[in-house]
Amino acid sequence: MFNNKTLLITGGTGSFGNAVLRRFLDSSIREIRILSRDEKKQDDMRKRLQSEKLKFYIGDVRDYRSVLGAMRGVDFVFHAAALKQVPSCEFHPMEAVKTNVGGTDNVIEAAIQCGVSRVICLSTDKAVYPINAMGISKAMMEKVMVAKSRTCEGTNTIVCGTRYGNVMGSRGSVIPLFLEQMFTGRPITITDPNMTRFMMTLEDAVDLVLYAFEHGKNGEIFVQKAPAATIDVLAEALLGLFDKQSHPVQEIGTRHGEKAYEALLSREEVAVAHDLGDYYRVPPDSRDLNYEKFVEHGERRITEAQDYNSHNTQRLDVAGMKALLKKVGFVQELLAGKPWYPGV
Repeated sequence: MFNNKTLLITGGTGSFGNAVLRRFLDSSIREIRILSRDEKKQDDMRKRLQSEKLKFYIGDVRDYRSVLGAMRGVDFVFHAAALKQVPSCEFHPMEAVKTNVGGTDNVIEAAIQCGVSRVICLSTDKAVYPINAMGISKAMMEKVMVAKSRTCEGTNTIVCGTRYGNVMGSRGSVIPLFLEQMFTGRPITITDPNMTRFMMTLEDAVDLVLYAFEHGKNGEIFVQKAPAATIDVLAEALLGLFDKQSHPVQEIGTRHGEKAYEALLSREEVAVAHDLGDYYRVPPDSRDLNYEKFVEHGERRITEAQDYNSHNTQRLDVAGMKALLKKVGFVQELLAGKPWYPGV
């Protein structure tokens, strides 16, 4: 489906964008456009990859005109631009709203106006039962996606979404932090050793987006089933991989807006989700506001279904966590003897 097509990745200089480029740059795709605010990261990417297929657009999803300019002539959009750091969004919640909510509205509206075929919006487990500003803004992003998808009926545009947990090794995540602390001689700082998080590789994240791209219909959200691990198991696995079991570990307590565990599907979503094997598909509520005509059908009922969260999913032990860590690119490089460098 990507043969001779043009793909736009918002926030494309981030970890997800780089993973997509590794997958697609040498394929038969015609052009990949990168829209982001950071000219330094764009320049670094341009010099590193030196590909004529790559086109760079300086802009911000908050600015509709810059999004519209990058959108013209595009076939597909992966919308990855977001403010993702939980503590920083807690201190600057309106900035999270501007980017994660308003920016998503701009991206989808520009895509509809330009006749884009498919838009995939990337969300997070923190959007389920959100207690922090980042999660609340992402939950609203999903609502915007579903609402805008209703306006796509009768057009050639499909808008759907994905939702995933902790992406191992992504920029700003805990694994690079632990490695930096380990290799610079500082104690590994653990917030709460019993805290659990879903664990996915960047390749898993790309696979999920591609699955949604191929199978998604308007308003649907796709979730990949994923294992989880406690933070202390993650730290122990990292220390064991690099033979640093005696490295100091310091418990510092939870940060602003953190939860003991995350959920990928709410109870209400579990009740209507379709189990696709490796994935769940959450259909949108296709009813309109004229509820009277749906009375006889009783289409939706609140149930006592259990949510799908990082406490009740498959739990990784240290050996399982080590095996998953070995799939992370820069962990493989470090294990092969490549020296540590900041910003990995």
